[in-house]
Amino acid sequence: MTLAPEKLDLRIELRLHNGWLTVCDLSRLVPGRGVAALLPDGRQAAVFLDRAGRVHAIDNRDPFTGAAVLSRGLTGTHRGRPFVASPLLKQRFDLETGQCLDDETVRVTVHEVRTA
Repeated sequence: MTLAPEKLDLRIELRLHNGWLTVCDLSRLVPGRGVAALLPDGRQAAVFLDRAGRVHAIDNRDPFTGAAVLSRGLTGTHRGRPFVASPLLKQRFDLETGQCLDDETVRVTVHEVRTA
């Protein structure tokens, strides 16, 4: 996807309990690949630009292994919904809801995201 020049200077921000945190420039995101962002409390978020041009952010920690690796996972769609598959055990997480598509009892936190 080619971004229009006026979109290249946008920043990705995540909502925290006390406001918005800038994590990266939109131009740093590649559709289908994630980036990890360190949050002020020491946790990490995995930020993705899907092929439709939407930005998503979920916790980077894989709940099955405890490793901070979801930003390195493979992305795809399932029934029209974007997901990331953990690079370790391959469980898939819906990028919009955080729900594990392979185990309905597991979910990761979804972060509200905006471009500014």
